[in-house]
Amino acid sequence: MIQPSETGVETIADELLDQALAERRALVQLCVYAMDRARSSGVVERIEEGLAGIGVTAVRPDGQRFDPSRHEAGGTVQTDDPTLDGLVAETEVVGFSDRGRTLRAPIVTVYTAR
Repeated sequence: MIQPSETGVETIADELLDQALAERRALVQLCVYAMDRARSSGVVERIEEGLAGIGVTAVRPDGQRFDPSRHEAGGTVQTDDPTLDGLVAETEVVGFSDRGRTLRAPIVTVYTAR
């Protein structure tokens, strides 16, 4: 009996999968690029919805505890409220995650105690 690997079917399937994954990565990068430059909130929303449909989600950690392993600090803002110290005040640049894998960390402003 002839095995699939002997006919080259497995090799062709692997090549097609590799090509499809590379094309997906390129399209996701293009969508993120377009989203960063879009002037219309409707366009941003539509691109974000489309990306979410394929497992790529926007990361806006506003109100969450700042985590340097997941967030990039772009700046700080002082606060008199000690409960806000170390929390993300605002997302400056939206991050993206592909099924839990970070594509781009969000750049955030972090509250610091006065």
